[in-house]
Amino acid sequence: MKNKKAGEVVEEEEEEYTEHRNEMYFFLEECPEYKISAVGRWLETQKGEVIGDADTYFIHITSGQRCEGVRDCFSGWSEQDEESDEKWETLCSRIEELDGLEQIICDEESFGL
Repeated sequence: MKNKKAGEVVEEEEEEYTEHRNEMYFFLEECPEYKISAVGRWLETQKGEVIGDADTYFIHITSGQRCEGVRDCFSGWSEQDEESDEKWETLCSRIEELDGLEQIICDEESFGL
């Protein structure tokens, strides 16, 4: 209720929110086949104002499950050789060092590092 005057009730309009979702991936520029997927989800008002914080997460390399941290994407999985392990490590480190990670996940389709 917004106002009450002389027994009159004025209903406040409920503001509608739109849920947005962006799926994207980070890749190693020198070896683009090394990719880690991420998802960003957030709510916006009809005016385009973001409500609260975005929900961002990574996708597990083999299971497709939600992972809170980029290194969690490799739980229970290992590469066969040292060179591949080094490339995955490089990609993870570069993602962890990014400024504005949440915004990148929500805005970009792909992001080379």
